[in-house]
Amino acid sequence: MLTGIEEVDWASLGHAYGPADDVPELLRGLASADPAEREAALDGMYGAVHHQGDVYDSTLACIPFLLELVADPGVRDRGCIVELLTSIGGIELDDEEEMTEHPCDDGDFIPAANYAMAAAAIAAGSDVFLGLVADPDPEVRLAAPCALASLHPEPSLVLTLLRERLTVERDTEVRLALVAAVGQIALRHASLRTETVDWLGWLARAAQDPGLRLAALAQQARCAPGEISDDVVPWVTALLEEIRTTSGSGAGGETLRGAAPTFIGQVRELLEEHAAGRPAPWTEELLRTLHAALDDRVDDRIALILAQLRSPDRWQRSDAIWLCGGLIRVWRGRYEEVVRLVGDQLHDPEPRLREAAASFLERLFELGAPAADALAARLAQSSPGPGEGSDIGLDDGPGDRPGIGLDSGPVGGIGAGPGTGLGTSPVGGPGGPGAVGRSGRDGALIALARAGDVRAVPLLARALEEDEVRRELLYATDGLGPAAAGLAPLLRRRLARVGLDERLYDRAAPLLHALAAVRGAQALPEVLRILRGAPANRRDRVREAALRTLAAFGPAAREAVPDLRALLADGSAAVSTAAAGALWAVEEDPAEVLPVLERWLRPDLPGADRCAAARVLGGIGPSAVAAAPALRPALGSRDLWVRVRAAAALWRVTGETEEALPVLLAAWEEDRHARVDIAECLAEMGPAASEAQLVLLTELTRRRRHNAREGASGTYDIHLDEKLLTLCRAALARMERGAY
Repeated sequence: MLTGIEEVDWASLGHAYGPADDVPELLRGLASADPAEREAALDGMYGAVHHQGDVYDSTLACIPFLLELVADPGVRDRGCIVELLTSIGGIELDDEEEMTEHPCDDGDFIPAANYAMAAAAIAAGSDVFLGLVADPDPEVRLAAPCALASLHPEPSLVLTLLRERLTVERDTEVRLALVAAVGQIALRHASLRTETVDWLGWLARAAQDPGLRLAALAQQARCAPGEISDDVVPWVTALLEEIRTTSGSGAGGETLRGAAPTFIGQVRELLEEHAAGRPAPWTEELLRTLHAALDDRVDDRIALILAQLRSPDRWQRSDAIWLCGGLIRVWRGRYEEVVRLVGDQLHDPEPRLREAAASFLERLFELGAPAADALAARLAQSSPGPGEGSDIGLDDGPGDRPGIGLDSGPVGGIGAGPGTGLGTSPVGGPGGPGAVGRSGRDGALIALARAGDVRAVPLLARALEEDEVRRELLYATDGLGPAAAGLAPLLRRRLARVGLDERLYDRAAPLLHALAAVRGAQALPEVLRILRGAPANRRDRVREAALRTLAAFGPAAREAVPDLRALLADGSAAVSTAAAGALWAVEEDPAEVLPVLERWLRPDLPGADRCAAARVLGGIGPSAVAAAPALRPALGSRDLWVRVRAAAALWRVTGETEEALPVLLAAWEEDRHARVDIAECLAEMGPAASEAQLVLLTELTRRRRHNAREGASGTYDIHLDEKLLTLCRAALARMERGAY
């Protein structure tokens, strides 16, 4: 086995972490009789030799040995090796990519030819996969169809083999893999698509197994989305019900192995945990495929999700929540009933379903209103009683700029340390049958507050009295209005406990934001302590946050005037302009602040500096009309955001649209992420912006959210898109009123 492995000069080859002289040990580890050694070796292959999908020269050198391992029936876990080969050889580059190099983590570049050579080398040896479709090991049979569909150079031969194998295969998941591979061949080879789509359509109606029919339907939709039947919703709903009634209740218990130190092992454990107790866990992936094929048929997708949410099967309801998360993030639609039914899941005895529902609702902001009663009821049921500890911990918040940051994933370990009132807390906490866990309770409260429901206020007050609080709870005070004013004393006490050390910004910024939201001017001494005591680390960010809070206090912050005047001359534009904005909010005297702001509008300064000055001038409004000549040159800046900020400010200080409106409309088309700011300005202009009616109406007719991104999402994405729609409607309403 592994003949010739010592003849390769591995030290002269490389992988993600340097010389590849450790690769022979990894290859031998894949053939080990010890499961732990095999897993560690596989982890090393993905972690170094095929790091994040890269193909190094050492990866190419491994291919003959990996094919040899796959062909040896004495090697265990060959299915994992087949998957590794499929990943290495399955990357398809277009003509432009083939002419370039691909960057990797260490700054070097991997020749694009490596990917093509890997595909060719594996294709040359891919006959080995033909025999694997009948291998005694079901894990091998599960991996082989995708490998054949992706890598074998004779798709007609493979297609015939897969269809024939389906007639004798008895393992459910392997049968589904065979159908998925047939669909993959149809997508990759146009000459085979028509006959394959027809065969999938026949299978979707003729197969006895409802899971197989659903798989065939999903692949048919994937290959020919334009031919999806109009009755797809009742068809799929009936199949799901048949699967539910024929699959049994499931094992009910978890089958997790012991703790695994490898990344591969951790992923395996997560997948096993996710599938534990589910009679038909594979339906989730089939429905994802179907939803992807339905794409912009939002009404059909909503109807499917509603049917799942009404199912007696809690796992179907759980799948529906995750599927709806992807739908609502990308597409606009009528989600009121969906949200209400998701809210109902907060009362389910299954903790994973409850926490999935809370996590989903947490992202909805105003769209979460239909679930408000369910959220309030769940929180009332699960709130800690007297003497019980809080399980509210610090998670990654909306970032340094609220509303902009991307999610970082699971609850993070950002410990703020003792005595700060912010930090992490252990998973768990008080509970019992039906109680919401830490992330579920936090998510439910965040969702209720972000929906603007005042029932969140006393619950927030209770959270603020505990030792630890999640920062999202503090940022969620934005939408609660005057009802949240009573939180100010609690916020003030927490801010007073924050130490003036290098971690000040992370600890104080959420509290400062919340104090600004509730207009907690009684905390002026504590805010000034932060402003004056900011350490060198991130001092400008601390000061900017404190100055925004002082600006929200308005005339009540008069005691801060000497500090504000001193900071007008600060070398940071963010600090200087924020000080000017706060000073204007306190004294409303433009004489002191306009020269400072005009200084930061100079064309030779960075765009961020000019934007900061323009935003403050726009906030001052007509009293800053003397600064209009300083704003006008920025309308021609190469920086789009400078143009947008300057145009909006020019309108707000002069009330004239002749110069500002063309700039705003051009930016609307150039950068979709600027549309919220532009729409806000257009709504203020009203009838004066009547020539913007067409772009506003066009935006309202679009089904896709303006900020939807493939493979990424931000906590505030849905909220910002809904805000854009609200502003567009408001602008049009003002224009219509002005026409009469």
